[in-house]
Amino acid sequence: MTHLQGISEPRFEAVRAALEKNLESGEELGASLVVDIDGERVVDVWGGHRDTARTVAWDEDTLVNVWSTTKTVTALAALMLVDRGQLDVYAPVATYWPEFAANGKQDVEIRHLLSHTSGVSGLEQPASVEDLYDERGAAARMAAQAPWWTPGSASGYHLMNYGHLIGEVVRRVDGRPLKRFVAEEIAGPLGADFQIGAAERDAHRIADVVPPPPLDIDFSAIDPQSPAYKSMTGPAGSAEAANTAEWRAADLGAVNGHGNARSVARMLSALARGGEVDGVRLLGGKTIDLVFDVQAEGTDLVLGIPLRWGIGFGLPCQESLPWLPDGRICFWGGWGGSVIIMDLDRRLTISYVMNKMGAGIIGSERSAEYVRAVYDQFA
Repeated sequence: MTHLQGISEPRFEAVRAALEKNLESGEELGASLVVDIDGERVVDVWGGHRDTARTVAWDEDTLVNVWSTTKTVTALAALMLVDRGQLDVYAPVATYWPEFAANGKQDVEIRHLLSHTSGVSGLEQPASVEDLYDERGAAARMAAQAPWWTPGSASGYHLMNYGHLIGEVVRRVDGRPLKRFVAEEIAGPLGADFQIGAAERDAHRIADVVPPPPLDIDFSAIDPQSPAYKSMTGPAGSAEAANTAEWRAADLGAVNGHGNARSVARMLSALARGGEVDGVRLLGGKTIDLVFDVQAEGTDLVLGIPLRWGIGFGLPCQESLPWLPDGRICFWGGWGGSVIIMDLDRRLTISYVMNKMGAGIIGSERSAEYVRAVYDQFA
C-alpha cells in the first residue's frame, strides 16, 4: 500500500484518496499536491517514488521539472516589473528590445508576448533543443524572424520559447537573467524551493521525468508552413532532454522550472491572495486585473483547441477544460499534467506536480481528477 506523507484536512479526504489511489495503481509514480486557502495549506501531501524501479522514495524535498507550469512564474516576473512601473504591457516590445522590431514586428506589444499572440512561437529551421540552451543567441534569432501570423489576431502557443522572449525583456529592463530575477525577487524572498533550471548541487533530489505516451499528432497531415507545424518542430520537444545536465543548467523560462507543489503554490498564491504572501508584496490590484484582460479567445493556432488567454495566464474555457469552473480564475499547466490554479474568488491556489507524464499538453486525466475533488468541497 502506498501511503502519502504530509497533511490534509478531513474535508479534503477525497483529494488525498484520489492521489493515493493513483499512486497505488501505478497511474502515478511520484507526485506532490498542495491546496492553499488564503495562505493556509489545507492539503500538502507527497508520495510515491522518484525512479521507475521504485527504489527511491519521493520525499518532502523532491524536485521535478514542471514543464510549462514554469511559464506562470515567468509571467509573474514580468508582471512584477509592470507593477514597479518599469514595463508597460501596451508598449511595443521594441521599446525595450530594439532588435525585435525587425521583419515587421515593430508593433508587437509586451502583452502579445505574454498572451502567446506575438506570432513568434518558435525558431525558424534549423532548430534543435540544444539551440535553446544559448538563451540569448536563440532570442536574437527570434528577434530577427518575421511573425508566423498577424500579431495580436489569435493565440499560437509559445511552446518552448516563451521564456526566451519574456526573459530577454526582463534582462533588458532589469539587467538580470530571468532565472536570477526569479531566484532573487520571487523564490528567495518567499522561501520557495524553486529554480528555473536546477543547480548541480540539487541533482541528488531531482526526480527524472518519465516520458508520456506519444502525442496523437500526424505531422504528415499538417501544413509545414502553418504555425502549428513550425512551432512543434522549432524545435521539437523531448521529454528525455529534461533529464540531462545541459537542460537543467539552462535558463528556459517556458519549460525547465524545477520545484514541487509547495514551492509553486507559494509563489503563485500571490495572485489569489491579493498580490502579497506573508508580508512579501509582489503585485498590486491593478496589475492583477491585467491578468483578466482577455487577449485571445478561440482555437489556438498551435495547439488546435479552444483557449482563452489573459495577460500572462490562461483563463477558464469550458470547451477544452470542463473541469475548471468559471470565475475569476487564472491558471496554466505543463506537459504531462502538472498544473497551477489561482482562484481569486475563493482565495484558493491548487498546485500539482509529478514525474510520470500523462497524455496531453495541458493537464491530464489525473490533474482533472484532483481539481474536481478540490472544487467538490466548494459546491
